[in-house]
Amino acid sequence: MEKHYGIAVSPGIVFARALVMESKDLVVKKVPIDETDIPREIARFEDALTKTRAELLNIRKKIASEIGREHSEIFNAHLLILEDRTLIEEVISRLREEKLNVEYIFSDIIEQYSRAFSQIDDSYLKERTSDVKDIGRRIIGNLMGRKKETLAEIKDQVVVVSHDLSPSETALMNKKYVIGFATDVGGPTSHAAIMARSMEIPAVVGLETISSEVLDGDIVVIDGNNGIVIVNPDEETLSEYKTEEEKFEAFVQRLDQVKELAATTLDGHTIELSANIEFPSDIDSVLLHGAHGIGLYRTEYMYLNKTVFPTEEEQFMAYKTVAERMGNMPVVIRTLDLGGDKFTSSLDMPKEINSFMGWRAIRFCLTRTDVFKTQLRAIMRASVFGNLKVMFPMISNLSELLKAKEILAEVKQDLKNEGIEFNDTIPIGAMIEVPSAAIASDIFAKEADFFSIGSNDLIQYSLAVDRVNEKIAYLYQPTHPAIIRLIKYVIEQGHKCNIMVGMCGEMAANPSHAVLLVGMGIDELSISAAFLPKVKKVIRSIKLSDAQKLVEECLKLTTSEEVSGYLDSKLLPILESIEQ
Repeated sequence: MEKHYGIAVSPGIVFARALVMESKDLVVKKVPIDETDIPREIARFEDALTKTRAELLNIRKKIASEIGREHSEIFNAHLLILEDRTLIEEVISRLREEKLNVEYIFSDIIEQYSRAFSQIDDSYLKERTSDVKDIGRRIIGNLMGRKKETLAEIKDQVVVVSHDLSPSETALMNKKYVIGFATDVGGPTSHAAIMARSMEIPAVVGLETISSEVLDGDIVVIDGNNGIVIVNPDEETLSEYKTEEEKFEAFVQRLDQVKELAATTLDGHTIELSANIEFPSDIDSVLLHGAHGIGLYRTEYMYLNKTVFPTEEEQFMAYKTVAERMGNMPVVIRTLDLGGDKFTSSLDMPKEINSFMGWRAIRFCLTRTDVFKTQLRAIMRASVFGNLKVMFPMISNLSELLKAKEILAEVKQDLKNEGIEFNDTIPIGAMIEVPSAAIASDIFAKEADFFSIGSNDLIQYSLAVDRVNEKIAYLYQPTHPAIIRLIKYVIEQGHKCNIMVGMCGEMAANPSHAVLLVGMGIDELSISAAFLPKVKKVIRSIKLSDAQKLVEECLKLTTSEEVSGYLDSKLLPILESIEQ
């Protein structure tokens, strides 16, 4: 029995026979050709491009109809590579100069592309390496006449194990048969992780060597709750996980009994429990898991993998769909947060040494007011179809917030002049994710209708810890005394100005941390929909007065380890009782 630890990106527990996907690229031989063979090789290359394009269009159509148009658009990047004239002309040019078989020439060029992407010091672009490799494998396979078996053809329940899973491979998964997956590489922002959560397939990534340590037919346990994968578990371990799987399934089913109820403590204090989404199609999961609103709509995913920015009409229809489906429940739309680890092919953003602290989010929007106004117009037009709020990301000084509000006022005036209806009193929020904003939150609170604490970046920036750097991951501590004090201060300053304060970061999805936040006075917690059941049950199992006492004691402690240990000692009985 072997136990491997990785990154939990989609919750749930499953176990089944392993299907190990081939992680090595096709072996392409180097074959000299005659001058007279060049036209034939060019024709083969063009035919392979045509076949590959047809495959991708079919996949995109399938995903659009079964999962949602937003998810199908991730294949636009693949199609762009197919139509890249620089790539095509380089293949033909080298074919004529070197007189070698076209699959060898193409495989060498695509490998150069892959290396270039993998060496970029940016997590989002680095993860796009899989897009380049995927399209390369498809074209080479068509050049070599290789018949490809797809995950869509599997007819037995399996867990898929692979070095990586491309977006097209993940999209073809039939969740009836592919019940979980584990990969060597990947992260929470990869397309595979996003789609796994959307399809609610338990998944663990970042396991480093799992694909080389598992054989076809091995029994594999995927613990998507804790980021654990167990290979060939002994009878005792397998029995334990069977019990855990049954508990998890029963727990999810019990949600049906409470999903319409509020997240109210035993002594009558109610917390708004909301969900984070990327796409309108995520609403099904939001409603299924009992969210009472959307605390974070990450609109930047609408911009990724596009050759041009989405139009006002495209954005309006997306926001309108979400507003209508959520009815009277609040929906917080965060204006686009491009930059950092999220880039769009429609924008030539400069290479920055530290992109997370560079030209991104509100800084980008205040510079590119044309893009910003287009989004704001779409949001305002959709505001009459539901209970929408607008929130600005990465505000670091008051002038940014004031300028953003000024631009919104201009958009409102334009819409009035055009006779277009909108909610003139739409609430305006500021995301508190930069230390300067947290420390000056007493000032910011006078200009905002609500706060949403972005714990992921607030922790990263406050502790000077790159949260995607595995070498210092141990220093990324949500329970660091400085973080607790900072969050408590933001909540207090917001309440002094009578505005709501929520949190939309991953800290809120941890049940113990959620209790601590409740004790601090947080008004709303917004997390991934699949994590809602456990957090809701925990809140409904505690008293506000007890949570407040926890905060008082934690403020006396001096290290993150002490705080975490104290929370575990006090809350473990509650957590265990919930899972029984």
